[in-house]
Amino acid sequence: MSQAGGAPSRVSEVFRRCRQERRAALITYVMAGDPSLAASRSLALACVEGGADILEIGVPFSDPIADGPTIQRASERALSAGMTLQQCLELAGELRSSCETPIALMGYLNPVLAYGQQEFFEECARHGVDAVIFPDLPPEEAQELCSLALANRVGMVFLLAPTSTPERLEAAFKAATAFVYFVSVTGVTGARAELPAELSTRLDLVRAESPVPLVVGFGISTPKQVKALAPHVDGVVVGSAIVSQIAKPGTIRERTARVKKLVTSLSSALGT
Repeated sequence: MSQAGGAPSRVSEVFRRCRQERRAALITYVMAGDPSLAASRSLALACVEGGADILEIGVPFSDPIADGPTIQRASERALSAGMTLQQCLELAGELRSSCETPIALMGYLNPVLAYGQQEFFEECARHGVDAVIFPDLPPEEAQELCSLALANRVGMVFLLAPTSTPERLEAAFKAATAFVYFVSVTGVTGARAELPAELSTRLDLVRAESPVPLVVGFGISTPKQVKALAPHVDGVVVGSAIVSQIAKPGTIRERTARVKKLVTSLSSALGT
């Protein structure tokens, strides 16, 4: 498997190191601004301390069509707290000053279009963002954004689903420069007790074709699930399970401790 040109070195280095260690990377998700800007910084760093290899930072949006109730509520809390796209970028910069862990922003296109596409990617580069994930951006329609990302050395990530056609797979492989993100289930994000029985076989087939690393997410919440999927991918994303721990009542210190404990258990399942 080769890394496509233009991928940021921090992302490439993580996947290279994980391949050497014969394990999948752990990618953890935290919503920026949930429950506050300061708290989300501490929670993201708790993920790093727990063993996260890549930080996925959610950008709150009023209509997150790919997300289930857990992350929708996190987005609502962040927006109620006044979180903006500019603050998300500044949060990334604060995290970059504290660690070298790659940062991927995950959000929807409307805020970026309102902010200004070129300005957004320039700010991503300035604040140390390594990659961006837009769930509502088809790779076939991404040429302009891909060009801006490449010019600013920001990786692009595209989503694939169990229902993706061969044509969609080919388009995603061609456009992605950081990694491709396979959605484990048809539907929205959210922790699930059971994942599809045929998922591992599908992942093996997609991974064999992909020129960039393959990660899997949506519905993955336990160390057992992480361990089961790890041999079939280059990275595993855990989001809603972490956000659920953040949503429980408590001080920032208590929430941070819960998140670190969960992430530590997930990273231990990967042998980190």
